[in-house]
Amino acid sequence: MERWWQLLLGLWTVAPIWSGDELLNVCMKAKRHKQEPGPEDQLYEECIPWKDNACCTASTSWEAHLDVSLLYNFSLVHCGLMMPDCQKHFIQAVCFYECSPNLGPWIQQGDPRGQGERILDVPLCREDCEQWWADCHTSYTCKSNWHGSWDWSRGKSRCPARAPCHPFPHYFPTPADLCEKIWSNSFKASPERRNSGRCLQKWFEPAQGNPNVAVARLFASPAPSWGLSCTLMAFSLSLSFLS
Repeated sequence: MERWWQLLLGLWTVAPIWSGDELLNVCMKAKRHKQEPGPEDQLYEECIPWKDNACCTASTSWEAHLDVSLLYNFSLVHCGLMMPDCQKHFIQAVCFYECSPNLGPWIQQGDPRGQGERILDVPLCREDCEQWWADCHTSYTCKSNWHGSWDWSRGKSRCPARAPCHPFPHYFPTPADLCEKIWSNSFKASPERRNSGRCLQKWFEPAQGNPNVAVARLFASPAPSWGLSCTLMAFSLSLSFLS
């Protein structure tokens, strides 16, 4: 009987690990992502923070910096020149999406058309959303959701008919609107601040290390699943009656 109790204790101990570790240090199954993360010492500019452990290649990091990105044929200048500070945020967001190995807890299966995996509701720190929104105040766009419904007739994204260009606040009245709407809720505007350990930074100073590692671990370590918990509870009650 003692051996059975030792086994049960072991199961309770490893159950959270089963449900969490597979979400850590992983790359999405997507068009440009590597199969698994690793060092990339030639990453370009805004992608450099991930050079020690990246899901992107040097080529991908360079393409992320182009006005018309070769990654998606998407044009950041669909409403004319975008202000440099605003453009920088979008480049950082692309680097974050393409390079980060810390998005596991928010990876979801993509749509049925074979788009692989995507991220959903990644909690961006409050400062990230606020500064992004502030720096894009004077730039223009024609849509609030950039995931679809563009005019691709000339091979790159152009504003669809009857979609006028306006300053960003017209389509994104608040920082949360920008973070959450622009890519179909890929990001979620977190009320938490940087260094709280409860939100992700879309960019960080490389010399200070990657703060998103600990955050991903926190979100990837929930209590054991309900089904497994019930099974273990029933097993423990059975042993108590037999002892």
